[in-house]
Amino acid sequence: MIRDPSAFNETLGALRRYVREQLIPREAEVEQLDEVPADLVDDLASRGFFGWSIPQAWNGGGMTTEELVLAAMELSQASVAFRARVGTNTGIGSEALVADGTPEQKARYLPLLASGALTGAFALTEPGAGSDATALTTSAVRDGDHYVLNGTKCFITNAPIAGLFTVMARTDPQDRSAHGISAFLVERGTPGLATGEPYRKMGQAGSPVSEVHLADCRVPADSIIGGVEGMGFKTAMKVLNKQRIHLAALCTGPAIRMLDEAVAWTCQRRQFGQPVASFQLVQALIADCQTEIQAARALILQTARQRDAGEDVTMQASICKYFASEMCGRVADRCVQMLGGTGFIHGHPIERFYRDVRLFRLYEGTSQIHQLNIAKRTIAAAGYRLGE
Repeated sequence: MIRDPSAFNETLGALRRYVREQLIPREAEVEQLDEVPADLVDDLASRGFFGWSIPQAWNGGGMTTEELVLAAMELSQASVAFRARVGTNTGIGSEALVADGTPEQKARYLPLLASGALTGAFALTEPGAGSDATALTTSAVRDGDHYVLNGTKCFITNAPIAGLFTVMARTDPQDRSAHGISAFLVERGTPGLATGEPYRKMGQAGSPVSEVHLADCRVPADSIIGGVEGMGFKTAMKVLNKQRIHLAALCTGPAIRMLDEAVAWTCQRRQFGQPVASFQLVQALIADCQTEIQAARALILQTARQRDAGEDVTMQASICKYFASEMCGRVADRCVQMLGGTGFIHGHPIERFYRDVRLFRLYEGTSQIHQLNIAKRTIAAAGYRLGE
């Protein structure tokens, strides 16, 4: 749903110009520094990027799902570091609060997240609990009017710079299912919470990721999101259902950019006396890229509209993330192929995106996990129950 189509089209146009005139020219600087420079962070904050989908009641942009994915497709045509810097705030770092937070929790944290004054992080994954999130072992033991948290989280985006962590921990040690998990809000500076050194990664320079360590970390009992034990996994699934649609859009933007770069290069590069783009086998690569990009975009917009209409899009969100992330990988590979040796040289945008987008098929559910989820839900919808 787009609330005001005319105004939103202007917003998208301004965003498109900003990406091309301000962000893309500084991509090499971001990669070299391995961070988004402070002046750009301040500029992104002043333009409201951190609060795109945080409700207006808490000073956010209040974007609908459809508006969010359209904006994300524009922003993600620049280096993935830019969208990662703001993405946890307007995505997984705030969505648990938006979905299930108490009025007091929302009032305390959402305005800070929307302004960019506070950076959020979503701490679910553990060394032994990734695809099987219910296997998490981080514990939260009640001690009077506090909980004591112990455990280690890994692969947490923005952890090194985050000021607020949404931490999934097991409050019922006897219940090893999803029902024993609760979600906590933990501020940086809380004794017992520490973050590790940023990982050295294959790609996505400028997007810091690290471990989160909890050692006898005491948090007030009212730090549980929603104020109720045992609801953490349901909260996490609400977060991920929306974020998977968002991430699918963030996979589509880089694909659009890479195809634009490849078309420009193949139309200018000449071989055998003619532009490389005139060769039919190259045109086939271009056509396959464009077709898959358009298919992903249509799928994402359809699912976003369904979510805005209040429909259950659990399977559709999984389909979006699976298709768009795999699509982006295929586009990246074809674009490197179209550029030949140039596409393999460090410093070219396609070479950088080729490394950056590989992660899309891993986080927030690997492609294989999404395949299993989609198949199981399809079989169940047909009225069959396996294993009986």
